[in-house]
Amino acid sequence: MNEKGILTMGHKDIKRLHVIQKVIENNLSQVQAGQMLGLSDRQVRRMVRRVEAHGAAGIKHASCGQRSRNAINERQKEKILRIYHGKYPGFGPTLAREKLLELDKIRISRETLRKWLIGKGSWQAKVKKRAHRQWRERKSHCGQMVQMDGSHHDWLEGRGPKLVLMGYIDDATNRIYARFYPYEGTIPAMDSFKRYVRRYGVPISVYLDRHTTYKNSGQPTLEDQLAGQERLSEFERVLQELGVEVIHANTPQAKGRIERLFKTLQDRLVKELRLSRAQNMEEANACLDQYLPQFNKRFSMTAIGQGDLHRPLTKGMRLEKIFCFKRQHRLRNDFTIVHQRQLYQILERTGATAVEVRENLDGAIRMVFNGRDLRYKKIDQKPEVAKPKPGSKRRIPAQRHPWRRYKQETGHFNFAEKRTF
Repeated sequence: MNEKGILTMGHKDIKRLHVIQKVIENNLSQVQAGQMLGLSDRQVRRMVRRVEAHGAAGIKHASCGQRSRNAINERQKEKILRIYHGKYPGFGPTLAREKLLELDKIRISRETLRKWLIGKGSWQAKVKKRAHRQWRERKSHCGQMVQMDGSHHDWLEGRGPKLVLMGYIDDATNRIYARFYPYEGTIPAMDSFKRYVRRYGVPISVYLDRHTTYKNSGQPTLEDQLAGQERLSEFERVLQELGVEVIHANTPQAKGRIERLFKTLQDRLVKELRLSRAQNMEEANACLDQYLPQFNKRFSMTAIGQGDLHRPLTKGMRLEKIFCFKRQHRLRNDFTIVHQRQLYQILERTGATAVEVRENLDGAIRMVFNGRDLRYKKIDQKPEVAKPKPGSKRRIPAQRHPWRRYKQETGHFNFAEKRTF
């Protein structure tokens, strides 16, 4: 081997060549050379014979540069790449390898597929930027804290409407729950949390951001100030009635677990929706129901502490009374109230001055006073006010008429006023 060939050798081969040359020059014994190289004297004798016969090239293994017996042939390689570009374009090597095994029954290592895709220009290795983050220890028990948020993303890749994924992740176990909605708001938050509670129970605390759905940014009312509490959003009020502690994050980075979950789902779940050909919210949720158990089975972990702190629902607990919108409205003298610019007539006589209107998530309305439902009816058309007859003139009281002595500020007649008539 020439000098250029020696320069292309690795440090390990150069060291072996130097020691073997010392053995050939009788400066070292084979036993001493074996101790220096970590080889047996038998292997040293073989290397000596190869170097004497082929020069420096004999120091390399005879299999070096030869194709492995287990190597995938070019025909199979082209077939795999053709399947990838046809069915899984844009899939990362890890996810593509999983789908090739799951759907096409093709077993291939992730690294092999990654090298092929990089060679074809179908994948570019991502350089991760290291950023300092203060690590927060996980909660020790399942149900001790649940992180929730909404993810705005083109989940259907243009095949359908834009959707929002309302996601939940348990801080101790990484177990997730999610559901698609047309927007992020109070109704999606209530409905998704109601479904979560029915499946897993009531958690101890919920960690969320300061979106207007989750935190009321308005000024507290006089009643709130007297009670010494902040003004609650409807969702905060629901969590308070359930006995759930609300923790608001100041930055998105504080909710690192749910943010990383969304980043993962925006890659993996989007591909699942593409393979299932989902085109609307109903089909997306159906795909999600199939996907979540598989995801949790693979990526969830065991909590440090034993036991689940989710509080089970009692038989007497009616979630419809909690997961609803509640508004207080003044009861007029004619036993009517106005709710959402609509007039309602209370059909029962009651001594209430105000009535609580409860609007369920499906739009059904209930009128409640002292925990009892009141009968009511919707007034579709207001009663017409009697109009004056044509040609009649409005009668204006004279200046000396007693009506003019009525004091607006006191609400009584001023009989002490000197009469001038």
